[in-house]
Amino acid sequence: MDVVLEADRLGKRYGRTWALRDCSLHLPAGRIAALVGPNGAGKSTLLHLAVGLLKPDAGAVRVFGRSPYGDTEGLADIGFVAQDTPLYGDFTAAELVIAGGKLNRRWDAGLARNRLAQLGIPPDRPVGKLSGGQRAQVALALALAKRPRLLLLDEPVASLDPLARREFLQSLMGSVADAGTTVLLSSHLLADLERICDYLIVLNAAQVQLADSADDLVAGHRQLIGPRHDGGPIGGVAAIVRASHTDRQSTLLVRTDGPVTDPAWTVREVGLEDVILAYLADGSTQTSHDEWGVPA
Repeated sequence: MDVVLEADRLGKRYGRTWALRDCSLHLPAGRIAALVGPNGAGKSTLLHLAVGLLKPDAGAVRVFGRSPYGDTEGLADIGFVAQDTPLYGDFTAAELVIAGGKLNRRWDAGLARNRLAQLGIPPDRPVGKLSGGQRAQVALALALAKRPRLLLLDEPVASLDPLARREFLQSLMGSVADAGTTVLLSSHLLADLERICDYLIVLNAAQVQLADSADDLVAGHRQLIGPRHDGGPIGGVAAIVRASHTDRQSTLLVRTDGPVTDPAWTVREVGLEDVILAYLADGSTQTSHDEWGVPA
């Protein structure tokens, strides 16, 4: 298995507070991965460490087997769109495409121009006067014009309306499918992530709680409904991730290691959103449904 991004006990702190601590993960090549976690969990910090904008205080991060810190050659393989999609507001999209060609050795100006034309983005208007959705599309076009092997996106659709968000994600999917680019996408919008991502990394309380294929995670978890659970073992259950109880009944989201055959339990399948929320609630940081773009 080719690994694009790996972290080994990675840590970064601001003053006395650890934004990331003992963070270890491996992102396989060719995946479209979701990076999820509550505000303050360390998502942006992880992405900034991966592109060399921050230096670790502990452990190591490697991209394509190399440290990104101070490695200008390795950065040519990485595209990055920051949370606020920073662009020079006085520049037009056409001028940004030209500037990108002067700053990057491997630059596909035709790809950027074609994408912007297909999206109807005026090339001669200063990007500071474009809508939020248009600016996000310009930033994505510039990132893709690098022809990156790894594309990192930090909350790229957070401020977009539903239509602009759908258009952005559709264009992203089409582009990375053609190029075989690995993507790590940070977002709070679980419904969007469930539609496009095939790998999941959950960050909570500065650590990785979960990292695996989305299909394997869904297949390996179930909801059990049955008599109030006293804490004893349940056949086929490796771990109880989240539990809620009434006087007579328990509802459990569990990680399984085999079939649950006890007739006292009703077994139901779960979705990726159920798994994500269960692991987040299990961490030390509690997260409301509203923060995650799902109904309470």
